Amino acid sequence: MADETTNNGTAATQQPQAAAQQPVKMQILAQFIRDLSFENIVAQKGAPSGEVQPEISVQVSLDARKRGADNQYEVLSKFKVTSVNGSDKQPLFLAELDYGGVFNIEGVPEDQLHPFLMIECPRMMFPFVRRIISDVTRDGGFPPFNMEPVDFVALYRQELTRRAQAQAQQQQTEGQKLS
Repeated sequence: MADETTNNGTAATQQPQAAAQQPVKMQILAQFIRDLSFENIVAQKGAPSGEVQPEISVQVSLDARKRGADNQYEVLSKFKVTSVNGSDKQPLFLAELDYGGVFNIEGVPEDQLHPFLMIECPRMMFPFVRRIISDVTRDGGFPPFNMEPVDFVALYRQELTRRAQAQAQQQQTEGQKLS
């Protein structure tokens, strides 16, 4: 590195901060369907009477764990897609998908690893999940359901808030027991 002279005449060396940090490397080693189910409730009970106005709700949950090999993590996403008729709230279909991925992740600081696993990894898997749900609903006799993108950052923040509230409530309960 070249020496430079500062305004007061002393020599200073410049070191780029990037050299101190290892670059982040993420590789998807595998993706898989752990569980998939689709129930066409309309076919089981018969066609609904009147006009069908589907209302669809999507629930998402995430989990991650370290695997035996160095830098390998398994991330699981669970999607539950429920459709009901808007006029009478009768169920139309239910789709449930547990989708996983195995990732090799290097260069992520330990304090940032959990958010990385719960945000970036599901974001990489989402296009595949979306396609599976779309195909399953179409193959089940309904128009293909193209899920809107999931805001995994907001989902992560909601989970942190929920955990903090649960912990505060638990501490409050324990404090009352001691009184």
